[in-house]
Amino acid sequence: MADHATTLAEQIRTEVGRVVAALDGLLGPAAPPTAAKLPACAAAWAAQLDTDGYYAERVARHLVDVLWPTVDPPTEWWRTPLGRAVARTIGHPRAEVVSYAVAGAMTGVSKQYIGKLVAAGRLSPGPAGGVTTASVHALAKTASE
Repeated sequence: MADHATTLAEQIRTEVGRVVAALDGLLGPAAPPTAAKLPACAAAWAAQLDTDGYYAERVARHLVDVLWPTVDPPTEWWRTPLGRAVARTIGHPRAEVVSYAVAGAMTGVSKQYIGKLVAAGRLSPGPAGGVTTASVHALAKTASE
């Protein structure tokens, strides 16, 4: 069974690899080869995501910007190793409030359990429903420690 860092690096390599392939196809043979660097970069990015601080946050933001430049990641993505790493590193990069379903995916629990956490005061409700991203990020970060 692969360890967490290997699984995370594999997902990064696959997802970023799709973007790299598209860019290489668009730029053609004049572009410097980037695909060859991807396995080493993916492993380094995965290692950085497993730390705290500036570099982990920077990598998380850049990866989300590359993979989801104009839309929010889908709910299912937050359940993946990379989605969970982003959730614990920076939370949701573009939303102040997320749905119970997204909050559950980000933290690895059901949306029903998110409701219980809100009722218990462990997560903060959004002003018009949902859950604040800051409280989800705090919970995801605490759960990983």
